[in-house]
Amino acid sequence: MGQVIERREAVQTDARFVRARGRAKELMTGSAAQGTTEYAILVGVLVVIAILAIVAFRDKVSELWDEISSAINSL
Repeated sequence: MGQVIERREAVQTDARFVRARGRAKELMTGSAAQGTTEYAILVGVLVVIAILAIVAFRDKVSELWDEISSAINSL
């Protein structure tokens, strides 16, 4: 009797593993993976834009930072 129960538990564990593996595969190949890819591309584009803005306005940012620094030091 004990062997039957152990075998049933093993089959249930195997079935849960197969379902979990199927769900993981679905997530990796389905719309979730597409959304993650789109999000990564969006973040990459925003980082590039931020870097370009910093490079383009480096002098203005430096002047602003110096003004803020001197205002704080004069307190």
